[in-house]
Amino acid sequence: MAQTHELSAAELARQIRQRNIGPVEAARSLLERMDALEPQLDAWVRVDRETVLADAQARQEDLDAGRETGPLHGVPIGIKDIYNIAGVPTTAGSKVYADYVPDETAVTINLLEDAGAVILGKTVTTEFACLDPSHTKNPWNPAHTPGGSSSGSAVSVAARMCPIAMGSQTVGSVLRPASYNGIVGFKPTYGRVSRRGVVPVSWSLDTVGWMGRTVEDMAVLLQVMAGPDEHDPVTSRLPAGDYLSGLESAGPPKIGLITSFFMEESDRETQNSTRAVLAKLKSAGAPVVELTLPESFNTAFQDQLLIMSVEAAAFHKPMYEKQAQDYQPKLREMLRQGLETDAVTYTRALERRLRFTADMKLLAEQADVLLTPSTPTAPLADLTNTGDTRFQGPWTSCGLPTITLPAGLAESGLPTGVQLIAAPFAEARLLAAARWCEKVMDVHLAPPL
Repeated sequence: MAQTHELSAAELARQIRQRNIGPVEAARSLLERMDALEPQLDAWVRVDRETVLADAQARQEDLDAGRETGPLHGVPIGIKDIYNIAGVPTTAGSKVYADYVPDETAVTINLLEDAGAVILGKTVTTEFACLDPSHTKNPWNPAHTPGGSSSGSAVSVAARMCPIAMGSQTVGSVLRPASYNGIVGFKPTYGRVSRRGVVPVSWSLDTVGWMGRTVEDMAVLLQVMAGPDEHDPVTSRLPAGDYLSGLESAGPPKIGLITSFFMEESDRETQNSTRAVLAKLKSAGAPVVELTLPESFNTAFQDQLLIMSVEAAAFHKPMYEKQAQDYQPKLREMLRQGLETDAVTYTRALERRLRFTADMKLLAEQADVLLTPSTPTAPLADLTNTGDTRFQGPWTSCGLPTITLPAGLAESGLPTGVQLIAAPFAEARLLAAARWCEKVMDVHLAPPL
């Protein structure tokens, strides 16, 4: 049997339900792993060991008393440091928020705790989940970027310091670090999960997401957190679906391969890796059709960055006017540009984005899932930024649900991935297709720690 810290979230939950592992044992195992690796990886902002062990003991007492338990009972989870937890500092990786202690807890955190999860601690984020790279190290090679903005969450999961962790995505902040660290990352449809209690970047782009080591982990968390929130105006009123029952019974999905842009902008090694994945999926029975991107794609990425800068500036304006010097350089410049953008320019970008969103919805409906490389290259030896965001950003801009799966290792020894995309609110189909692909690909990566 695998060691406790090596288990996925779903596997650990099963072992706890079957009384093979206790919640306290699970928490101690991960804290010990953290003690060994955290000094070299720098992925955590705050871990309160006494609170973690006390919460784990409470979960054990629930089991001993025969109380009803949730699907994540006793499972430790990492939380990106932009999610509010009442009474616990939320720094958002910034001097500007150094003294911020929220009074209320994010909706998603309440739902995770109701499902039995044990909050392990806060993970490192880039400043306000934006541009400037964090100090977190890639566990595959510290000279290469771990991605961002959810860098601490991705590294913690990859390094087996926690089985699953929360992130967020405004451009590519879940899928890219997940791919760069050789794990699974998931972003639901915009509005599928409440963002209330999460420090915002851009109100029309921000999407809650998470990372783990299996597709099943992604489905379990979506089952726990999906649903309407009357206090979050952009959350969909559509009821949550059943994201778990069809995972193991799904047949080969019809795959739409997007060759324009995504394959053209990938390096040769990523192209070959993606083609190899497709060949394996086709030989297992998945029909593949080639699809072409709409013309509206050509302006989508720049429009997204403009919209993000304006909406971020609107949130940060009061703080920026008083503490501009406390922001890191890339974010400070983005906010300056956002504040200087005129209303007509912003409105036209929003209008073009509506066209793009409609076009991409039609594209997604031409197959069960779309497929592209997750990133143009494996993570590069460049710590001045968090990597190329162009392959993840479009799916955030148009709001489609997306998942990245590890595809293998590049010649550099760093991970590569493929991402699957589905139509709006088709998460059940996306996750079932991803689970089928995961079984066929049979790729299991762990950094050499």
